[in-house]
Amino acid sequence: MLHELWVELENEQTFCLAGAQGEAARKLLGPTARLVWSVEAGSHFEAMTQYYEYMGWGVYKSDFPELDKKLYSELGWK
Repeated sequence: MLHELWVELENEQTFCLAGAQGEAARKLLGPTARLVWSVEAGSHFEAMTQYYEYMGWGVYKSDFPELDKKLYSELGWK
């Protein structure tokens, strides 16, 4: 699934799903927000791993790896 990184102010950002599943998150963005990066991922864990890599934050660690590593397709998402 496609994920998007939106930046509003210099250090305010939103990382969410693209399309209809990320609509609620994007509605919270102000008029100056801009899309700066997007990435395809098969699970929440994969998306966050790539996000952390992109941001230079080191290794992503999940508090719920069993759930976060489930493929979106296993969760019934398309």
